[in-house]
Amino acid sequence: MTIDRIRDCISDDLLATDKLILSRLSSDVALINQIGHHIIHSGGKRIRPLIVLLAARACRYEGTHHHTMAAVIEFIHTSTLLHDDVVDEADTRRGKATANAHWGNAASVLVGDFLYSRSFQMMVEPENLRVLEIMAEATNTIAAGEVLQLLNCNDPDTDSARYYEVIYRKTAKLFEAAASIGAVLAQQDITIESALACYGKELGNAYQLIDDVLDYTADEQALGKTIGKDLAEGKPTLPLILALARATPEEQTMMREAIRLGDTQHIQTITAIIFRTGAIEDTMQQARQASQNAVNALSVLVDSPYKQALIDLALLAVARTY
Repeated sequence: MTIDRIRDCISDDLLATDKLILSRLSSDVALINQIGHHIIHSGGKRIRPLIVLLAARACRYEGTHHHTMAAVIEFIHTSTLLHDDVVDEADTRRGKATANAHWGNAASVLVGDFLYSRSFQMMVEPENLRVLEIMAEATNTIAAGEVLQLLNCNDPDTDSARYYEVIYRKTAKLFEAAASIGAVLAQQDITIESALACYGKELGNAYQLIDDVLDYTADEQALGKTIGKDLAEGKPTLPLILALARATPEEQTMMREAIRLGDTQHIQTITAIIFRTGAIEDTMQQARQASQNAVNALSVLVDSPYKQALIDLALLAVARTY
């Protein structure tokens, strides 16, 4: 199944969510509208709101608050992108100019804050304390993850445990929140909520692992960013961490210096080392295992087209090339 087929099974929900996003993005401050629309319409896959909608339907939810929470999740994700691009001094995202490159850092940070606060205005609408608890924990965890990643940057001693802690906090936590909220809205018990939280966490891990593989293997045009961008930002991702541990002493010296300086002048040599040491395949295997863990977590749900779509989404996460 393709991502378009998955979207087709909840096309009405996606349409309602898109309308809500556009409505709640609106502001009487023109710059907010410009930057908000720029990032919302910049070609993202909308995976996180899709998870909210599918999880709610898989739990037989019949209301409309899943549209609101899907929009909330997208706004939070979008605000983190705006802030990330400023921190990373990024010029492009998905093949287009970033908001900070177009409007400047100050405007990007402040509009990110607007989207973040707008999400909090919206998340109270279901009048569900458990939803608020999940989102409060998620947003705090994500913020701490940003700081933790900053500490890991340009540190060649970052190990796989520290790497996994960052990707859980920065990426998987929002996936986890998106999936568990679907169960909460449908008033499912803790068993179902926990199972969907596990699904989201494992899917998020798989998704980020593949992202980090693609940084060394993808076609630049298809990926929408320069190959080796993580190294240029001094980010030791799992392929690099594994390869560094297996490289020769001379190669390790060169790689450690590249991480410390964010230097990509040896990117072709480093990429060759990453392939030679089996770091790409091992990272792929860990992504496949995370994907399978996500699928296994759904065993508690009754069979439905929405459950199957969640399964397919986990399998697609590791099959994608961009």
